[in-house]
Order: sequence, then C-alpha cells, then structure tokens
Amino acid sequence: MANAIRALAMDAVEHAKAGHPGLPMGAADIATVLFTRFLKFDPADPAWRDRDRFVLSAGHGSMLLYALLYLLGYEKMTIEELKRFRRLGSLTPGHPEFGHTPGVETTTGPLGQGLANAVGMAIAERHLAAEFGGEIVDHTTYVLASDGDLMEGISQEAIALAGHLKLKKLIVLFDDNSISIDGPLALADSVDQVKRFEAAGWAATRIDGHDPAAIATAIEAAKKSDRPSLIACRTTIGFGAPTKAGTEKAHGSPLGADEIAGARVKLGWTSPPFEIPAAIREQWRVAGERGRPARLAWETRLAALDPEKRAEFGRRMRGELAEGFAAAVGEMKQKLAAAPKEIATRSASEFALETLTVALPEMIGGSADLTGSNNTRTKTMKAMSAADYSGRFIHYGVREHGMAAAMNGMALHGGIIPYSGTFLVFSDYCRPAIRLAALMGQRVIYVMTHDSIGLGEDGPTHQPVEHLAALRAIPNLKVFRPCDVVETVECWQLALESKNGPSVLALTRQNMPQLRLGHDTGNRCAHGAYELIAAEGGEAAVSLFASGSEVAIGATAQKLLAAQNIAARVVSVPCFELLLSLPEAERAAIIGNAKVNVAVEAGIRQGWDAIIGSGGAFVGMRGFGASAPYKELYQHFGITPEKVAEAASERLKKS
Repeated sequence: MANAIRALAMDAVEHAKAGHPGLPMGAADIATVLFTRFLKFDPADPAWRDRDRFVLSAGHGSMLLYALLYLLGYEKMTIEELKRFRRLGSLTPGHPEFGHTPGVETTTGPLGQGLANAVGMAIAERHLAAEFGGEIVDHTTYVLASDGDLMEGISQEAIALAGHLKLKKLIVLFDDNSISIDGPLALADSVDQVKRFEAAGWAATRIDGHDPAAIATAIEAAKKSDRPSLIACRTTIGFGAPTKAGTEKAHGSPLGADEIAGARVKLGWTSPPFEIPAAIREQWRVAGERGRPARLAWETRLAALDPEKRAEFGRRMRGELAEGFAAAVGEMKQKLAAAPKEIATRSASEFALETLTVALPEMIGGSADLTGSNNTRTKTMKAMSAADYSGRFIHYGVREHGMAAAMNGMALHGGIIPYSGTFLVFSDYCRPAIRLAALMGQRVIYVMTHDSIGLGEDGPTHQPVEHLAALRAIPNLKVFRPCDVVETVECWQLALESKNGPSVLALTRQNMPQLRLGHDTGNRCAHGAYELIAAEGGEAAVSLFASGSEVAIGATAQKLLAAQNIAARVVSVPCFELLLSLPEAERAAIIGNAKVNVAVEAGIRQGWDAIIGSGGAFVGMRGFGASAPYKELYQHFGITPEKVAEAASERLKKS
C-alpha cells in the first residue's frame, strides 16, 4: 500500500518534469499507517466538522497528499488529476491549496506555516469542545513536518505556544530524513529536535519511520499523552530509488526514467505508470470507508443535541454572524451620536469590542504581549489556559509570527472568528501568514495599533512608515484606517462581515476628535471613502483626502483654505481596497472633479496616486520617523493643516 504512494509520486513528478518525489517516497509508510489505522475522516464528506485534521506542513511533498486522496476514494481526485500534476487549472498544484482541492486543510509551502496553522486548529478544537462538549467536538490534528519546517523560526513560536497550552490533541510526525536541498542537514543544522520539543513541554520520541509497527505504537502513545506529541520518524528520502535515495538528488527534481525503472525493481513494483493493481486499490478504498460509521454516529449525536445549542453550533461552523449583530452595531453608533467620544482609535476599538464580543461569542481575541497597548481584551473576556480552554482571550507572548499563523488555523478549522493585536510596525512579522490568509480567503482580523509617527517617543524603530502601503499591496486584504470612534465601529463591522478575506485595523495611540456627528443608519465606510465635509459655498476647487488621524488635519486645513476664499471638501478614505473595487462611475463620484487633489497621510505616498492622480499633491513621510512627542513630530515632518493648505493653494495657482 505504501509503494502505491511511492509509485504515483515518482510517476506524477516525472510526467510533470517538476516536483519533489523524495518526501512522498520517504514518508509513505508514515502516511499509510496514519490514514489506514488512525485518522478519522470520510472521503464522502471531506468537510465533516468532527474529522481529524491532517496538515502537510511540508507542502513541497504535495504528491504524498494527492496520492492519498486518490487512493482513499476522494471523488474529485482522479488518476487524470494526478497526470495533470502542476498543470494550470488542475486539482494538483505544486503546493496544496485550501479551497481548491477537497481534502486539503490549509495552503502550505512556505515552511513552518502549516505547523503553526495546526496549533491554531488544535486550539480551536479544544475551545469548541469546551463550548459544545466532547460528543460533538473531539478530534485530533496531525502534522507531517520536514526538517525545513523545524528550521524556520516560526516553528519555535508555534511549538512553545502549543506546549504551554498543553494541546494534547496535536501530534506532529517529523519526517526526519536529515536531507535538505543543499545536501546533508549537517551542513547547516545540528539541533536535537526531540530535546527541543521536550524543552517546550511536548512528549517526544524517535522511531524508525519505515517500521509500521513502530509508527503505530508511537501514535497510540501520543493519543494517550496529556501533552502535544512529536514523533521523529527516521526515514530515507526517496526510499526505493537505487542511487538517489538518501541524497538531496531525490529532494526537488524528477528522478529520471532510469532511476524510476530501478526503483520499480527495488520496490517490486511491476505496474506501469499511473496504474495501481486492483487488489491494492481496493485495500485503500476499504481504508477510506473506515470512517463512515463514525461520521454517521456523530451526525446522530448532533441531531440529538439541544436544538438551540445545535443551531448555534451550525451557525458558527457556517461562519454566519448572529442575528443581533447589526442591531448591536446600530446601538453603538446611536450612543456615539448622543455622547461623542474624543479617544484614540485603539480605545475606540476596545469600545466596539465590548459590544461585539458579546454579540458574537465565536470571536477569540489575543495579543502578542501588548494587551494593554492594543486594547484587544474586554472586561468580560477570560484568558484561555491549559486548565480552561473556554477562555476567549489568548496571551500569545512575543510571538507575532506564530500568532498570525495560529489565527489562520483557527479560521480554517471553523467555528471561530480570530482577532489579535500587535503594533503596526510588527505587521512585518505577521506578513507571511497575512498573505496566506488572503490567499485562502480566511476571515482573520489583525488589530494593528500605534499606526504612525503619532506613537511618538518610541522612535523610528516603532513608527510604521511604509507599512500601510506594503499591506495595501496584498491582494484580497482589506486595510482599514478609521479616523474616529464612529469609523472604527463601522470598520469593525466590515471586517466581521468579510467572510472571504482578512482585514487589518490600523489604529492610533493618540486621541482623535469624533468627526462623525449625528447618526447614520448605513455604513459610510463601506464604500472605502466618502465626503466627510462638503465644500462651503458651492463647488469645491480642492479635494482633501486623508485616512485615520490625518483626517482631522484635513478638516482643519479646510478651514484655513476657507479663510483664503478657497472652497475645499474633505474626503475620508478608511479603506483603499473597498474604494478601488467600486464601479468606475461610483469611484469617480466619490473622488470628484476638483481642480486640485491633495492627500495627507503619515506614511509614504505609494498607493495614493490611484486616488489623487500622479499630479496630485501629497503631504506625508519621505523617510523614517524620529523620537519625540508626537505633536512635535507632526510639526517637524510638516504633516500639519498649514502644510496641507499651502500645498493646495500652490497647486491652484499653477492650475
């Protein structure tokens, strides 16, 4: 049965003239034992809510997973799809892609990300089990990880968090083959991974990864452990290849016709390419049907659940927002209309969360050791711990990489809307996971505070300058930068309603005036931009565009221009992505046709030309910040109402 995986992997890679045959051939015995004896799943229902999760963190070995899906009887994974490995439009891309191929739990390839995703999945399982009971939520998350996964720094953040939370239903199978692309692992690494995981609070053991009995015994022990488990499976990369097995030559290139012919002889495999003997295929199909009784029994238990609890479980797993959500948003806006607040938008976010986390109990918050600065924990949120997984706030520690990737895992698992906080400048640490959340279309929300030079004295190391532009460059990511408490509430609403992609909320440390007075029943931020203050006395000669804290600067600049008899309008731009996605006519109506466009933002210009045009004026940053009180910094860098008014009047004179 394991040789069937090996044959399909080497044939598909050879047919594609590209790929990684070594891992599938080396890890075939591990996968065979896991999928035929332990993994709880049903190919007839790949999305079964209580299935075990299998994460191929070493995504370059994708043919291992594709071969398994075919052999086990996943309907859409046909032999023709294996022949189309790495071809445009196939279900067998070079690295597994969530949402593209049934049976793939997460998009992997960037090493270490899958392992960290799995930590989030295991957290989600424990939390939902605490909420809905073990009869409805009781599954294990398995990971197949490579040397490369464990060398990436994110892995340390992930395993430390998992060990701290004692996630006993997380089992990592380490394909311990001691080979990397450059050659023997010893060229670059000499870490004892078993000791490393033990130091992080895991149960860890080393076995022969080609001994089915040893593999099964290790998994059985791991399932009984009170901690997460590492099983280091000593394997031979490219197992069966006569001259390339155990070398880097089996890692990332086709084996070649002669080597494959030799491997067939060595493995005793006589079938031609892409053909599996009927008896072996039947053994695999029987293994694929093994989980059906468990799924049907689970469905019976779910049907017997209290109707209200069953409905709530279904709502959360479908990702639908509770009925009272819209009303809760409306009530907050009414309160702000009656009693305006002049607060930092990070505090405005906390204000919003006090209501939203009650309306949506699936929201799980957190922070990378910046809870008091990010304002992500409300007064009623209990911390999650190894002793109590029902808590809804996670202390991630100083682990932005692991935090962002774990949130992806929670979202992928389902039933949870994850959000967490750090400083905007540290979005660099989160960026690989943010990109993958966007690629996978997952609702993950990043609260990024201290969003500009406005954070002040901490200086240029902590003052984001290019970060808004860098984040806005990621497709399918919404970057929200609200100007006041009302916009913050509206941006939270939009982020929570964005089921098919992640969102960043860039929030201030400094207090901001409430510019949105009165009460709007609709969400004005939903268009990405809108006219906040109309020009006085007719048509505007100048349009002033700004986001976040700089909208208030634009509002003051408008008054300065009015004193010069220059009519100007102020347009708040809380979300580029929503604005630029509008039909051209709607977008043009918001941007307007003033003679002069001026944008002001305490960041770099990049991205603004799509709104103000290449001929528009920009008042912002051209380099890094400095250490000083924030009001002094705005003066020093010329991001002031006077400079905005001056830029507008000078452009008017030239027009």
